[in-house]
Amino acid sequence: MEVEVEEKVEIKTLESEERQTIVHCQCTSDGSEAYRIWPSTYLIEHGSDKRAKLLTAYNISFAPQWTLNDGRGFTLIFEGLSKGCKSFDLIEMIPQAGGFEVFNIQRNNTDVYHVKF
Repeated sequence: MEVEVEEKVEIKTLESEERQTIVHCQCTSDGSEAYRIWPSTYLIEHGSDKRAKLLTAYNISFAPQWTLNDGRGFTLIFEGLSKGCKSFDLIEMIPQAGGFEVFNIQRNNTDVYHVKF
């Protein structure tokens, strides 16, 4: 006699792992400058000081490589922000002057942002 046992497997995904924050960046220069992004770039939430880590970047090199500004800008993908976050800062923490910084970005419903440097 063959008995079939049906197992119910509950798949639970962690919402925090699924969420991402997307920041489209535009550099306001004449196009002759080169840029790079350091992995030590974070979104820092106001109030909690929680840091969302940079996951990947498009159209810009990671340090120490450089990317010539072609006028198209670049996109940064970060971990998701906390549900209670209402505003945050984008800070590139680097051991020299000139890191990317944008302060007091107001949270929106899409978690997709456009910033200029």
